[in-house]
Amino acid sequence: MPNSSLPRWSGVFPAVVTQMHQDQSLDLASSARHFEALIQSGISGLIVCGSLGENQCLQPDEKRAVLKCAIDTAKGRLPVLSGVAEMSTRAAIQYMQDGEKLGAAGFMVMPPMVYKSDPRETEHWFRTLAKATPLPWMLYNNPVGYHTDVTPEMFAQIADIPNLTCIKESSANPRRITELRNLVGDRYQLFTGVDDLILECSILGIDGWVAGSGIAFPQENQKLWDLTRAGKWDEARTLYRWMQPLMKLDTHIHFVQYIKLLCQETGLGKEWCREPRLPLSGSERDQVLTIIRTSLAKRPQI
Repeated sequence: MPNSSLPRWSGVFPAVVTQMHQDQSLDLASSARHFEALIQSGISGLIVCGSLGENQCLQPDEKRAVLKCAIDTAKGRLPVLSGVAEMSTRAAIQYMQDGEKLGAAGFMVMPPMVYKSDPRETEHWFRTLAKATPLPWMLYNNPVGYHTDVTPEMFAQIADIPNLTCIKESSANPRRITELRNLVGDRYQLFTGVDDLILECSILGIDGWVAGSGIAFPQENQKLWDLTRAGKWDEARTLYRWMQPLMKLDTHIHFVQYIKLLCQETGLGKEWCREPRLPLSGSERDQVLTIIRTSLAKRPQI
């Protein structure tokens, strides 16, 4: 059972890009400005160094620098979490312990990177990392991207981990929300991690949203969430129909490049990524810019 003294996270916890200069070095000043814009929009928490934050392409000291920047910017106004996407159990444990010392409120833990674990290994990974820190953490389940699936039955099996408080469900299968509720009730705080399933998942009953593309238009993103909480579904559908083409940018293999370009177009960042990712070019860049600019030309008043 969960530790009753731990916080119960809910609301919008955006996963933020890592801002960079054109030479691929960190741009912490731009990151701080972006963090502040998100905080001012009314978010409930902040997640750095996730998939969108290019975690696997950052050096160990860079990950810690980005996390510290977010914590320093937040100044205790909301919880700051860090993604954990290390290549080994030892490295993940060290990062979580360092994050705790820096002041992180908790973590979003991904499955083992570069190695596709079987169910026994997957459970061992999460149980081992849970012991690295007493801080609460969110399990990021993304079988589409990481080819490791934590099924509802597996979540029932690991429900005894006291500091595992949340699930970021990114299987792209909204049925999972109901399956999890039927199997484990309210044991976990359920977050969706697929932007263009936010309405479906909200209707089925979720506690939070790890938003991606909405980091480029945080006011509208937060408004959509607030409408779902108020059950104002007609208004929510209208706003969602405007957002949906932009949200689809979060479901492509080049989602980091797409969303960084989107942030550039809304004045909240630059498109520069860390190699092996390259900036978009040619017809693909033109097509994405057309989607972005067509949508922004119709941007609603919030």
